[in-house]
Parts: sequence; structure tokens; C-alpha cells
Amino acid sequence: MLCNSFHLAQSLRNGFSRNAWRAASSHGPRQPLVSPERRLEKAHPTFTERSQLKYARRLVVKLGSAVITREDNHGLALGRLASIVEQVAECHLEGREVMMVTSGAVAFGKQKLAQELLMSLSMRETLNPKDSKEFDGATLEPRAAAAVGQSGLMSLYDAMFAQYGVKIAQVLVTKPDFYNEETRNNLFCTLSELISLNIVPIINTNDAVSPPMFIRDDEPAGGARRGIPIKDNDSLSAMLAAEVQADLLILMSDVDGIYNKPPWEDGAKLMHTYTSDDTNTIEFGKKSKVGTGGMDSKVKAATWALDRGVSVVICNGMQEKAIKTIIGGRKVGTFFTEATESANTVPVEVMAENARTGSRQMQALTAAQRASAVNTLADLLVSREKFVLDANAKDLAEAQKNGLAKPLLSRLSLNSAKLKNLSVGLKQIAEDSHKVRANCICCSVEKSAPNRVSLLAGICLPGKMAIS
Repeated sequence: MLCNSFHLAQSLRNGFSRNAWRAASSHGPRQPLVSPERRLEKAHPTFTERSQLKYARRLVVKLGSAVITREDNHGLALGRLASIVEQVAECHLEGREVMMVTSGAVAFGKQKLAQELLMSLSMRETLNPKDSKEFDGATLEPRAAAAVGQSGLMSLYDAMFAQYGVKIAQVLVTKPDFYNEETRNNLFCTLSELISLNIVPIINTNDAVSPPMFIRDDEPAGGARRGIPIKDNDSLSAMLAAEVQADLLILMSDVDGIYNKPPWEDGAKLMHTYTSDDTNTIEFGKKSKVGTGGMDSKVKAATWALDRGVSVVICNGMQEKAIKTIIGGRKVGTFFTEATESANTVPVEVMAENARTGSRQMQALTAAQRASAVNTLADLLVSREKFVLDANAKDLAEAQKNGLAKPLLSRLSLNSAKLKNLSVGLKQIAEDSHKVRANCICCSVEKSAPNRVSLLAGICLPGKMAIS
């Protein structure tokens, strides 16, 4: 009885959180279907900075074959898959709408078929040793492997999601489903209904009845190709994300993100942010051993989805808690964004590195030199007051646009009086920095000016001073 009551309370809590999330949206629950004439139009992405990804409400997560399968290509990486399922379930229970595009059916099926064939060969050798043949797993028919592996893969997903009380649904698609308007509408009506029922759709290509998408690239009858050419699960997930108007598409692979050149080559550097200006500055290596698409395919799919208003992150699916870390705004993988004004500003990571370098330089200075530097900073606050206030006004406008609370906006707001107050405090630090033993300064901060704390801390701490 107690256990049943607990499960009932948990269900009510989860249902309330989902309803609260939907109620918080100013536009209400969005429907994935749009009018045919507006379908796949270019649009501005939902988010332009990583810090905004926490507001993503509808997600599409694509799992590559290299993420799902083991390094030795013998079966699935169950521990890694369980971690990803846990993160997807957590996002779902938080009220987010999540869809998964999964690979791995062929790899899983090949493992099961190989076991059956080996047993068959063993029996044949026992009955007739002269009829023995060497087994080569590469000769297995991919369509047969997909048919065998698909049921096992979905059974595994069902068992894993059941641990969190999350229901799933299997959706198999082929290329013609996207080229025929009737089947296309039926597909996305089904996805819309599943999402409204709080069910996580798991989408995969139906390779059992048609050749894998990367083998053939036939034009539909009448040249009615729409959208991105679907050749692998990367392009499939991009098409789905654009159609259902997803806020965020996460492409999980076996590499950390996009590099300016193949990661095993000298000089390769991970690109934390990718814009359209970077298209001609990178070179791609070979595709994944177990997948159908390489990094070139992922970049094309990501940029195509970005042009349709979907924010995209390419990350390493083997990294622990990758999905939750991305949603938390941390610097994981490569974030695709437009080459806007915000993209041309100095990244936070660069500013942090510059601050660290500056603090080390201050530590090497004498007390008199440090006092001179602090005095210069204090004078600059007054002499460049207009520049500081203009920059602060832009920051406040952006923070207000992102829904920052009014008390925090008030703390961030600067004016002439605050700048002069900060300048006076800095000059006091400079005056006392070479008078107090061990460079310890007790900065008495008035309660009426709490904004001084952060700036004083940034000046005192790098110089091995203390604030109390």
C-alpha cells in the first residue's frame, strides 16, 4: 500500500511538473505541423548562446552507431546506453519534450546473427568436417541484421525507460515517407500525438524493407525532393528537428566535436563554436567505422537545421552526463550558432583566460606597482564613464530580454554615482596595499553599496589580498 501511494505521488508530481512547464510557455504547447508553404523555411535559431540552452523545451537527440556499440564492435555498450537513457528520462520528467533518433539496429542484429551462424557452423562441422568454412561477419545481409536487431534494440530501450516510468514508442521511417505529402503528414501527426501523450518517440530508419539510406540516393518521381537529402541518421534527425520545430538538436558521436582538421593530425583544435564563416576553414577525415555518415555529414545536417531555426550541438556521446551538461550551458562539444554580432564578441572563456593571465602578472608585481595599476583602473572608471554605462545598458537589455529577475537587474545596473563609489574604493585599496603586512587588506564594504564587493574581489584576490 505504501509503495503504491509512493508511485501515485510520484506520477502526480511528474504530471504537475510537465503541466507547469507547458503553462510557463507564453505560446502554449506548440504543434509540430506547419503549413506546407512555410515548411522548411529559413529562420533564426531559438538560442544564440549556450547559457540559453536551459530554456530548450523540445529536444531531438540523435545517437550514432559509434555511441551505442562497443569499441570492439561486438554488441551494445549497455552502460553508456543506460546513462543516455537516464538523462533523456530526466529531461522528460522535467517537462521537456524529447525525441530520439537511434542507430545500432544493424550492429545489434549482426551480433545476434553471428551467434546463430557460429552455432550452425559448429553443428555442420561436427556432422561433416570436410564441409567446414570460415565465418566472415562482414558478409551478413544488413537488411536481415536490421530486422533481427530492431526488435531487440527496442526491447532494451523499453526495459531501460521503464525504470523511470517513461513510455516509449517505435517509429520506423524510409526516404519515401518524406517525399510523399500524405505519408509525411501522417508521420508528423503521429509524432505530435505521441508527444501530447507524454511518450518518447524513438525513430529509426526501416532498413529491413529498403536499402540503407547511404547506399542509394534516388530522386523521387517528378523531382519533388524536399529539404535536405536523407542519406543517414544525421540528415534524418535534422529533417525531423526542423519539421517538429525543435528548440535543440544534439548529435552524439564518438568525437568531442568539430575540429579544424582530423583530430589525429597535428595542430587539430576543437572548435567550441561553429558559424557559417567557418565552413571553408575545416577539413574532414574518414567516417565512423560502424556508422553511415562522417563528420562532414554531421556538419551539413547541423548547418541545415540551424538555418531552419534549430540550435545544434555536436558532442561526444561517451562523455558522462553529456546531455544534461549541454542543457546546463556548459562548454561541451561544438555549438552551432549564427555569425551575428554576439558571435563576434569576446567569448567568456577567453575573458576568463585573460583574467587568469592578468592575475599571475599582478602577483609578480611589487606593492607599489600593484597600487599604481589599481589607481589607473580607478581613474579609468571615471574617465571612460560613458563607455562603461553604454556597455552596461546593452547588458541590461539582453538580461531583461532573457527574463532576468528585477532584483538581479537592479544589482547589475550601473550609474555615475556607483562608478564614482567604486573608484573611491579602488583608490583606498591602492593606498593601503603597501601599508598592511602580507598584503592583507580589510575592505569594509558599506551595506548600502553591495555592488562594490564583486569588483573589489576581482582586484584584491589576484594580488593575494584578503577581503573581509
